[in-house]
Amino acid sequence: MKIQAMYSYNQTDFVKDRIALEIQFGKYAFVAYDMFVKHMAFFVGDVIDVGIEILPMKSLQSRMSSGVGYYEGGLYDLLRQGRGTPAVPLVVVGVEP
Repeated sequence: MKIQAMYSYNQTDFVKDRIALEIQFGKYAFVAYDMFVKHMAFFVGDVIDVGIEILPMKSLQSRMSSGVGYYEGGLYDLLRQGRGTPAVPLVVVGVEP
């Protein structure tokens, strides 16, 4: 039986000097995907040393379309996962109007 490798394509908004930057003003599901999957894939793949996630703060999100993720919610999701999660160094930045 021959095992065949499965290749996939993963991209981020910006990578330079082993730092990944994601600007996420989209649906809330994409925030969790960025923080728990995308940054982790680049970290485990030895492409980055740190990830940066830029999100709207609640004060800005309330002026946007429904379903947009926001800083306070993303930070809460990180904190409730407990110590060591995510296992990649991550900086979360909130933008307000």
